Amino acid sequence: MASDVYRLRLVLAPQPEGGFTVTSPDLPELITEGDSVEEALDNVRDALAAVRELYEDLGRAFPRGVSVSPADGPLEFETLIGAA
Repeated sequence: MASDVYRLRLVLAPQPEGGFTVTSPDLPELITEGDSVEEALDNVRDALAAVRELYEDLGRAFPRGVSVSPADGPLEFETLIGAA
């Protein structure tokens, strides 16, 4: 996975107690959180790895809207941030 580039939409929702919950309309199984935007986005990497493993175990392809291309480079996100 380290050599793959992913493009997917993320929604960062501020939580009343602080921090952010991250979901993706493209990958409903992807759910994570963090105390800051930076931490939440860092946690997306682990959540995405778990979702990818789940899809591979089930023999499912990623849904339309998630593009994956082999390439060296950083993980790319198209990020949507919700307002409280």
